[in-house]
Amino acid sequence: MTYSFLSVTRQAAPDRPPRRAFAEVLAALTGIGFLVLAIVLTQSWFDHHLLPSFYLMRRWYVFLESSSRIVLALLGVCLLVARPHIGRIAAERPAALLAAAIAAVLGIGAGQLVLSRRYPSTEWLLASIEPLRRPDPRLGWTFVPGREGHKTVGGRTISFAFDAAGYRVRRVNEPVDPARPTVIFAGESVMLGEGLNWDESIPAQVGALMNVQSANLAVPGYATDQSYLRVASELPRFQRPVAVVTLFMTALLGRNLDDNRPHLGPGLVWLPAVPHTRLMSLATLIVPFRREPTVERGIAVTGEVLRATAALATVRGATPLIVVPQFNREDDLERTWRRRILDDAGLQYVFVEFDDGWRIPGDLHPNAPTARRIAEAIADRLQATPPSASTRE
Repeated sequence: MTYSFLSVTRQAAPDRPPRRAFAEVLAALTGIGFLVLAIVLTQSWFDHHLLPSFYLMRRWYVFLESSSRIVLALLGVCLLVARPHIGRIAAERPAALLAAAIAAVLGIGAGQLVLSRRYPSTEWLLASIEPLRRPDPRLGWTFVPGREGHKTVGGRTISFAFDAAGYRVRRVNEPVDPARPTVIFAGESVMLGEGLNWDESIPAQVGALMNVQSANLAVPGYATDQSYLRVASELPRFQRPVAVVTLFMTALLGRNLDDNRPHLGPGLVWLPAVPHTRLMSLATLIVPFRREPTVERGIAVTGEVLRATAALATVRGATPLIVVPQFNREDDLERTWRRRILDDAGLQYVFVEFDDGWRIPGDLHPNAPTARRIAEAIADRLQATPPSASTRE
């Protein structure tokens, strides 16, 4: 009786092939791993490792981060439920799994090849994008000087004119005069006036409000250290600088951590660009993961750069000012970053917060009324500061 029972048991539950057992164990471990990640990847973890960019507002990041935890949990459950099916495929059709793995590897290689051939440089140097840029060995890129270009933004045709020095001006034949009292502006596309004509841009409106010449040194895509390097190279040209206005946003903090461009390290040491594959750059853009020490170093260097920018202005007798526009309501994390970088360093800044209706339709840059509010805040602060004797008309 015993022998007969054991025989029947073995026939009813035969030993699984090693290939199938391995596939089921691997699927189970992967599923459990996804479930563990869904539990441990809390919002606090995301806040310390994923920094939002200007092109994706933080509230959207929070939504996507919460959704990703749900997706991880669902994947984990699906793998656990489908474990027997996966094992059966591995046992019966191992060639199909091998072919899928080879196809995935070849797909990654093909993607890298296509991206490298079609986009061999950074996105800021695409030849067909106005305003046109050119490579710069120290800054990464600057504008092509002495020309005018046009583009359509929000249903309007926008004109971009640059003088021989590469500063945005009303017309090419109306260059900035370095001998006149001048308010100098540094930053990226918001300060440049992306999507706005010259008269609507922040520097132009401040100049009109204060009846003083403005010099727009901003370049799209610049991080805080690039803006500092541009001010350091251009400020000596101006004989009577009134103020140096720099733009900073916590939404750009992630950009300050990028090393695929010339950048500044601790101690303001200039460092060359670190090459990355195009796929790696794309992956970093989609999932901007940063190790916590990298984030802390970026916060420290950003504060160091802003203090150095203020020092450049002070040495020349100009008023240093940082403008901090906040598009959409500031949350607790953004407030913490702002205070750590600016308040703890004792830097002078003007904070301008917006809720709704601040952007150009179909674009993420501020519209003309928003630029006007920022310009008025800057002008009010600068006019409350007595000018030095060297900057008076």
